[in-house]
Amino acid sequence: MTPTTTVLILPGWQGSGPGHWQSLWERRHGDLRVEQHDWDIPLRGDWICQLEHAVLAHSGPLLLAAHSLGCHLAAGWSASSRHASRVRGALLVAPPDLQRADLPAALHSWRSHAPGRLPFPAHLVSSDDDPYCAPTAATALAAAWNARHTALPALGHINAASGLGDWPQGRAWLNEFESTELR
Repeated sequence: MTPTTTVLILPGWQGSGPGHWQSLWERRHGDLRVEQHDWDIPLRGDWICQLEHAVLAHSGPLLLAAHSLGCHLAAGWSASSRHASRVRGALLVAPPDLQRADLPAALHSWRSHAPGRLPFPAHLVSSDDDPYCAPTAATALAAAWNARHTALPALGHINAASGLGDWPQGRAWLNEFESTELR
């Protein structure tokens, strides 16, 4: 990363623990986690406000590294912020299917918002055995967001339990956006 590009880490519901690739990227690369007031009850408006505050706290171009509900956060924020043009690109990893019949009650405030085209380039990475998002739902989200899509085999929810460590391939995908011109 060039010194002028800030990477914002957007964890999902319940955050990302110490062995998660997002946490490892924070320690290794100095990326900045967008902290939420409540990781267990993710109120959509509150989460979007926290991301807006983080964006406003850092000048220059941004990259977003989102996991799980953090992917929907990136999409929701970009639809309402005047600052989305500062984002060079977003790595969207393992977004959950918010239309699932068994969606936990804590996530229902996110359900009614239809995904729309993102105003910045994005790469959605999914796993063919993610328990929270079937392959067809991941493909549909990538299409709705106009994101490049890579489906990986047998990595579950692409989190610490997937055994990726600091996930060099994911970082390489994120770094591809470094040269993207701001719109």
